[in-house]
Amino acid sequence: MSEPLFDRLALIGIGLIGSSIARVARERNLVREIVISTRSEKTLARAEELGLGDRYCLDAGEAVEGADLVILCVPVGANESVAKWIAPSLKAGAILTDVGSTKGSVVRQVRPHVPDGVHFIAGHPIAGTEQSGPDAGFSSLFENRWCILTPDGSGDETAIESLSAFWKGCGSNVDVMDADHHDLVLAIVSHLPHLIAYNIVGTADDLETVTKSEVIKYSASGFRDFTRLAASDPTMWRDVCLNNKDAILEMLARFSEDLSAMQRAIRWGDGDALFDLFTRTRGIRRSIIEAGQETDAPDFGRSHSKKDA
Repeated sequence: MSEPLFDRLALIGIGLIGSSIARVARERNLVREIVISTRSEKTLARAEELGLGDRYCLDAGEAVEGADLVILCVPVGANESVAKWIAPSLKAGAILTDVGSTKGSVVRQVRPHVPDGVHFIAGHPIAGTEQSGPDAGFSSLFENRWCILTPDGSGDETAIESLSAFWKGCGSNVDVMDADHHDLVLAIVSHLPHLIAYNIVGTADDLETVTKSEVIKYSASGFRDFTRLAASDPTMWRDVCLNNKDAILEMLARFSEDLSAMQRAIRWGDGDALFDLFTRTRGIRRSIIEAGQETDAPDFGRSHSKKDA
């Protein structure tokens, strides 16, 4: 077994992502010690019952003392308050990172509070399910998924390499890009699909001429898969919308324009336009499969176990 990459890992927050990091870090011997912190006594107790760490702290400042790697696994709107809390306790030479799906806002919130000598490198593992909490995590969550790092130009290259090695050890592919570009990319590939899903499921719930029992009883695969996205953590997605507002609004505007074009094609019976669109988008699906980010198995390659739901 290879030597651990870090002596002490502190996880601030222990939901789906945090608990998955804890599991894979333990399984693959990426760190010698794992310290877990969360504000909820109940959640912290559950993490201890699951054996996710070596030490458990309600005080995030205490949790990060002596840690070589600190990962903020909290909703993006909470990063600034946590950064203020832990700043005095971070040791020189430590790497501080996060897992949020918006990066520009995280850099703006966290960077002003990072002490000299601490390497702050914002990050985003693009992986997840609609499940949440410490029980939801599993060690293969990051396998063959992408983790994007968005250093702000002040990061030490050695620290970036060390953090990249950690995520590769978790099974991820690693890419580096500018924070604003990340937010634009994620607005279309993640944030907009979730918002569309929330809206479609909300529309179905509001229909007076179709009962809720009929929506559930006759759910075809399309609506069913929208409900999977729409079941995602409300706090996380509220914070995503508030913290990536500009990029999301731009993508919503583009989507609205394209939706209007489809509406016109349907209204005027323009079958050629519809066929061309459906053919082009089908090619995107094939490209995702070829890139190894999905399978062509039935039901999108998902089993119905809790882990893979």
